[in-house]
Amino acid sequence: MDIDGPSNNSFVKVNLQKEMTSPGESPRRSYLKAVRNVAKTEKDAQIKLKLYDPSEFHVINSNKKSRVGNPVGYKVVPGGTAASLLDHDDPPQKRAAFTNNQIWVTPYNESEQWAAGLFVYQSQGDDTLAVWSDRDRAIENKDIVVWYTLGFHHIPCQEDFPIMPTVSSSFEIKPVNFFESNPILNIPPNSPKDLPICKAAASA
Repeated sequence: MDIDGPSNNSFVKVNLQKEMTSPGESPRRSYLKAVRNVAKTEKDAQIKLKLYDPSEFHVINSNKKSRVGNPVGYKVVPGGTAASLLDHDDPPQKRAAFTNNQIWVTPYNESEQWAAGLFVYQSQGDDTLAVWSDRDRAIENKDIVVWYTLGFHHIPCQEDFPIMPTVSSSFEIKPVNFFESNPILNIPPNSPKDLPICKAAASA
């Protein structure tokens, strides 16, 4: 990640937490509070997605700020994924240990390119993303790499025969405090047909 130029970045986990109101304070009983935690080391950024522990995942450049003082950044928006159910000591899982978490963050290292090891089918699990990340190196305000695990579980059914339909997974990377306002407001229409056309109503 190079947010707003080739410079050092930080990974921020933004937890959404429920806060309770005091008796008589409000008709509302609860509200949501965003709590930001900057990951100091790799283990702080090993993320397992949880439905009832909602979070946002930001990559920020703390050295550059917007006009209102927010660090510029982008966020990773999870899409379809799945967690492996295999035992961590199972040989296939040792090679695929990158599926133990959905998000990982490591400091950039040119030799660390293949999450499942250089030679996947011959790997003993000693040169994978999980091994690199367990070194727990510093990642705050560093040249960092963000890894996102895509996946799905598949239970075969009759409709898979003789050709299995397409199954797709994705995630998004969206700006967060990167622009001063909604950038689409300054984009001209693609063609005159995109412009709203107002016509006088026919007289009765």
